[in-house]
Amino acid sequence: MKQSMQYKLEQLSQRLKELNQLLSKEGVTSDLDQYRKLTREHAELAPLVEHYAQWQHALTDEHTAQEMLADAAMRSFAEDELHSARSRMAQLEEELQTMLLPKDPNDERNIFLELRAGAGGDESALFAGTLLRMYLRYAERKRWQVEVISENPSELGGYKEVIIRIIGQGAYSRLKFESGGHRVQRVPETEAQGRIHTSACTVAVMPEADDLGEVEINPADLRIDTYRASGAGGQHINKTDSAVRITHLPSGIVVECQDDRSQHKNKDRALKVLAARIQDQRYHEQQAKEAATRKRLIGSGDRSERIRTYNFPQGRMTDHRVNLTLHKLEALMDGDLDDLISTLISEHQADLLAALGDAN
Repeated sequence: MKQSMQYKLEQLSQRLKELNQLLSKEGVTSDLDQYRKLTREHAELAPLVEHYAQWQHALTDEHTAQEMLADAAMRSFAEDELHSARSRMAQLEEELQTMLLPKDPNDERNIFLELRAGAGGDESALFAGTLLRMYLRYAERKRWQVEVISENPSELGGYKEVIIRIIGQGAYSRLKFESGGHRVQRVPETEAQGRIHTSACTVAVMPEADDLGEVEINPADLRIDTYRASGAGGQHINKTDSAVRITHLPSGIVVECQDDRSQHKNKDRALKVLAARIQDQRYHEQQAKEAATRKRLIGSGDRSERIRTYNFPQGRMTDHRVNLTLHKLEALMDGDLDDLISTLISEHQADLLAALGDAN
């Protein structure tokens, strides 16, 4: 193991001891924000330090085996132990290197997931509905909670636009690579001649800000309009100006919410989506600057980028960023996305490791 890497692990081991002391202090929960930060850091460091302890144990085994080599009667046993210890050390070192990769501070956050119909008219809206079901089924498999924030249904079914909030540990880490253009090739239900059509949707995945204070929004920069909600909802929904539209004047971002009967609740939800969009915009502006010095970045979130094609007649899905084709479209559309997502994460980690190698 490189000396710099071992020094870093020693520092992290010491930091974990400090965290244990801080979390055992009386009154540690009096400041809940600070307590959350400490417990989050502890949860990140504990498995890393445990891996390092296993590596140190394997190193001790290696030294012991080397000492036994001097004894002719023990040589065969010692050689086996030496080989075993070095194999464990190599595997643990590789795992530690991956665990030491820079963490995305948003990985454990809840998300706002936006789906918008693109080229393809009614079929694109129907596909947006199909994608929404895929993500809802995946969230169900992960036991995450889902809230519909805003929806604009199309006349034939599906959605022109829909925004959902997914609440669950690691939601952003698992779904952040979904941002981009999704293309579908299939025979639409509205197609009488049985011809295959191509249409597209865009997906945007944004981490939810822990607190609106994380994104400073000047009230003077907002135009807030209220109006009567449209669509199903009984008599009440047509009598009250409960729907809210917020326009952020500096950026031009517009957020609407009409899903609740309470104007106050709709405004609160809309402000949360607005904060996430502003944060997302800033993140991608910064990322665009950094991308100029990188060879490739998976999940850049470029909305114009076609990231994936769903071919229904051939039963396959292709992710163009990693040249991965899976011939199990039915299972994927039912939310069985772990193989796909794990491949994207592994490729991203490989890119980060390569970048670290270049830097060193």
